[in-house]
Amino acid sequence: MIDVIPVHNKKELNTFVKLPYQLYKDNPHWVPPLLMDQKVLLNPDKHPFYKHAKARFFLAKKEGKTVGRIAAIVDDKHNEVHKEKTGFFGFFETIEDFDVAAILLNAARSWVIEQGMTLFRGPLNPSQNEDCGFLMDAYDSPPVIMMTYNPPFYPQFAEQFGLKKAMDLYAYYINDRNPPPEKLVRVAEIVRKRENLIVRPINLKDFANEAKKVWYIYNHAWEKNWGFVPMTEEEFNHLAKNLKQVVVPEMALMAEINGEPVGFSLALPDMNQALIHTNGRLFPFGLLKLLWYTKKIDMIRIIIMGVIHQYRKKGIDSIFYIDTWHNAVKKGYHRGEMSWILENNTVMNRTSEMLGGHVYKTYRIYQMKC
Repeated sequence: MIDVIPVHNKKELNTFVKLPYQLYKDNPHWVPPLLMDQKVLLNPDKHPFYKHAKARFFLAKKEGKTVGRIAAIVDDKHNEVHKEKTGFFGFFETIEDFDVAAILLNAARSWVIEQGMTLFRGPLNPSQNEDCGFLMDAYDSPPVIMMTYNPPFYPQFAEQFGLKKAMDLYAYYINDRNPPPEKLVRVAEIVRKRENLIVRPINLKDFANEAKKVWYIYNHAWEKNWGFVPMTEEEFNHLAKNLKQVVVPEMALMAEINGEPVGFSLALPDMNQALIHTNGRLFPFGLLKLLWYTKKIDMIRIIIMGVIHQYRKKGIDSIFYIDTWHNAVKKGYHRGEMSWILENNTVMNRTSEMLGGHVYKTYRIYQMKC
């Protein structure tokens, strides 16, 4: 007998938050996120996402034991931007039992139908501005910072339930054995000499003003991408505050023309290489482990690289690629992941391949009609 119950109180929400730490405890490739961050992300009273969205959390119990979880989400901002009635699911976890998966997915789907939705899509945790998609391959490789991980039976269960592919997201692997092509270097140098164009590291001492510029670029450079929803200023500041702790200025590059922000590129050290040793807790010994293993990080994730529409095709991105590559190598990072890139983003996929990258992981977002 499998029961699905909505989360009603702090105790049940705490069970919801901690379930993955139990399910993956014997999996050497899963990286436990910091528990305190997860508690904020899953608390509608604390995370700014829920100011324009609502969610219902469900737990699955079998013989009195918690065996799965799911969130049902309606993002009013997404539906306003895309003129849709789409409900989402996210934070999906289950034991290897299709009956558990099916009853969880059905609970989430039923809830979004009750909210008047006509399309059911996921996983988004809780949006495309956070981590999203089911990992489809490379299950023997830990995820990099802010990317997901799941066992192979998750996408199998999704398809068995009736969900179909909506979009694939690619992750490209690159390393310092493949320096940028000479042609790209030449283009970057030509562009760099142009009058009134500056590409510079962000100034952490003026972080509030820098964050406003990045927020502007982020919401304009990606506005035509599939599924993209602009972040509110409060959402962006929340994310920026968290990322500030791990940002390396030389790999956070701002492009300005006549003093106006027109592009931004961000590569982050793969903190997951350190977090994998902490079990999601900083105390009593997690912080010491985090500090120790942070020194051993040799990989970055190129997480953002965009130029607002009217300044594209001017070669600004070439400077981002060159400077990020050189600065990363100087800092001791010899490997990188460019992620995630939509499968239909032809320009970015071709560029990633030109830089010597190859797709080594694929993530999939599913959907079905309600």
